[in-house]
Amino acid sequence: MADAVVDYCRIASLWVRASMAYPASFWMMAVGSFLMTGLDFVAIWVLLRNVDDLGGFSLTEIGFLYGATGLGIAFADLCVGRVERLGQMIRTGRLDTMMTKPVPLLVQVCADEFAPRRFARVLQSSLVFVWAATYVDWTLPRALVAVEMVVSGSVIFFSLFVGLACVQFWTADSTEVANAFTYGGNQVTQFPMSVFPQEIVKALTFVLPIAFVNWYPALFILGRDDPFGLPEWLQLASPVAAALFLGAAALAWRVGVRHYRSTGS
Repeated sequence: MADAVVDYCRIASLWVRASMAYPASFWMMAVGSFLMTGLDFVAIWVLLRNVDDLGGFSLTEIGFLYGATGLGIAFADLCVGRVERLGQMIRTGRLDTMMTKPVPLLVQVCADEFAPRRFARVLQSSLVFVWAATYVDWTLPRALVAVEMVVSGSVIFFSLFVGLACVQFWTADSTEVANAFTYGGNQVTQFPMSVFPQEIVKALTFVLPIAFVNWYPALFILGRDDPFGLPEWLQLASPVAAALFLGAAALAWRVGVRHYRSTGS
């Protein structure tokens, strides 16, 4: 594991140096990314200017949900977002080249064309999260759950990126389908689950565990009762959901690599 991390950092550092070779372009893209992702929360802020709450949650509480899920997908997109282009690597024969190198294949795929401009999304989500966190009545258990929430959310999105990308071992391209669950999942978790029907919330809990990214731990941190009356232990179960989903993604990757028969290039 340690060797894989070192290999990843070495590959990523090469792309960082390449990006910084054109500083003007880098900063323009970084600022543009920061502003584009920030528009999501601006839209929520404008909406809450006209109503007192949304699904029983105030603007600061929604900001907390927004910042938590934003950090989760930002860290995952920063570290493994490139895996969504697996189909392109297969079609061009780039994946075949990677297989000949003495570095774990998943490490190479995830670190390929590492884009430091994605740090802008981490920064934007962090600012919203810190602002909203100032309105939370913090205790030690709530602080620990907050750390657990960010880590587990990142792992869940990491697993979604990798697991759904594996579909491209069997299909020509399924990037848009994967985006519906990764970036679409991020859009869903920006809002309180109380605005959705109970059936959808249960599906996002027991089928695709996106609700564990921020909803359940946020209920604990904010001291809110579950509006759907689901068991309270779910509020502390994000690490379990993340571990299970990570195991499923690892299995999908292993099966996909074994299925892969090369492009012949």
